[in-house]
Amino acid sequence: MKDNDSALSGGGDQADRLAPGVWKVVCVAAIGSFMAQLDATVVNVSLASLAVDLHVSLSTIQWVTSGYLLALALMLPLSGWLVDRIGAKALYLWCFAVFTLSSTLCGLAWSANSLIAFRIFQGMSGGLLAPMAQMMVARAAGKQMAQVVSVAALPILLAPLLGPVIAGAILQFASWRWLFLINLPVGVLALALAAAFLPNDREETRPRGLDLLGLALLSPGLVLFLYGSDHLDKRIGLAALAVSIIMFALFYRTARAKGDAALIDLRLLQGKVFSASIAAMFMVNGISFAGQMLIPIYLVRACGLSPSRTGWLLAPLGLGMMCTYPFMGHLTKRFGIRKLAACGALLALAGTLPLVFLAQHGLVVTVLAASLFIRGVGVSAIGIPSITSGYASVARQDLPMATTAMNIVQRLGGPTLTTLCAAFLGWRLSATADLASTSGAFIAAFGLLCALHALLFLATLRLPWLAPHAGPVSQSPSTDPRPA
Repeated sequence: MKDNDSALSGGGDQADRLAPGVWKVVCVAAIGSFMAQLDATVVNVSLASLAVDLHVSLSTIQWVTSGYLLALALMLPLSGWLVDRIGAKALYLWCFAVFTLSSTLCGLAWSANSLIAFRIFQGMSGGLLAPMAQMMVARAAGKQMAQVVSVAALPILLAPLLGPVIAGAILQFASWRWLFLINLPVGVLALALAAAFLPNDREETRPRGLDLLGLALLSPGLVLFLYGSDHLDKRIGLAALAVSIIMFALFYRTARAKGDAALIDLRLLQGKVFSASIAAMFMVNGISFAGQMLIPIYLVRACGLSPSRTGWLLAPLGLGMMCTYPFMGHLTKRFGIRKLAACGALLALAGTLPLVFLAQHGLVVTVLAASLFIRGVGVSAIGIPSITSGYASVARQDLPMATTAMNIVQRLGGPTLTTLCAAFLGWRLSATADLASTSGAFIAAFGLLCALHALLFLATLRLPWLAPHAGPVSQSPSTDPRPA
């Protein structure tokens, strides 16, 4: 361990210079994340066309997306155990192979039901691609995590922008089947690159028994939570949400008793840095999704804009994020984690406050564009420092389990805060009778969003001041010596 630490914490420029092998790992990981994100975006914007071509209702074809997301949630808790069992490289190759095969099967589907079934199959592998990519980058980058992630995240940000363009071109000039078949050549190339560039980590595996009770509680609990959050207006959605909360509580109780034999070792949460990191990640992911839900509804319902114009008006949000991400590594190194994340939280709040003004006085496009750009810049300045501090606070052998915990928390943040804001807005709109009442409902909803931003700022104040100098170290998560 001494030699490893010295390699990570060498002096001067040598310590800050990334080895060429790191960028190879980053490229392979970025391709996997980009493919999964692009595939999801392409399918989401093509649902109406798929419904027409397959002669089914929109509510039926919606399961092409919903089934994928639920299957993804079902498999996510297994990622840490599988890495410990067979190694990151082997698991990544298997995931990529299954994702590519299932994409091909989707392209060959003969009906809506078969397409939905193949998409569920695809989601089971796609659910592991993102956490696997994240973990491999953390292993390879060490203390340069912020610098590496800031570059690796760019292709993932491009996917939602390229998705509608690619989907439109395919649907105009070719069959809908090419929405999925296009993944075949890319997947084959990515498999070859992964086999050649990813380091062999078989010696780092530490096979352990599978916590079947924990899996039976956590995986279905995640599925029920996501389903219930998306169907909160129905009794079945409320029932699913209630059952999921009970299952989470039971998992927490059993996992605490089992310690490191649990599906996720909850002792990781005893580390101040790790718990602060996942709290910030939960909040920033939830606030991002909640804002992406509230703002379009405001523009369409209160301002009377068309969906197409609404889409264009939301572009500054993504532009702000894209302008900031490439510099996050340098900014984290220059200002430290807590200062950068806290400033980002304040910027995001400053970019959200004008929405209250717009809801009260009417839409001003220039004000909206400026506020969304500032909000995008602020939100992008929180995620990378939070991820960096979280990974740096756990032992290298705990990275697979930490990755699982981080990704589950991130996925819970979106639907939790989105459901909260949607329920609050729905409650205020239910009593509306005129335009003034509608404006009042959106003023209150954006006020709630600002309050959540204030809580996010408080969460960032618990992050460490500086990034650790030696990357992940070998220590128990419950005895983290670093200052919080």
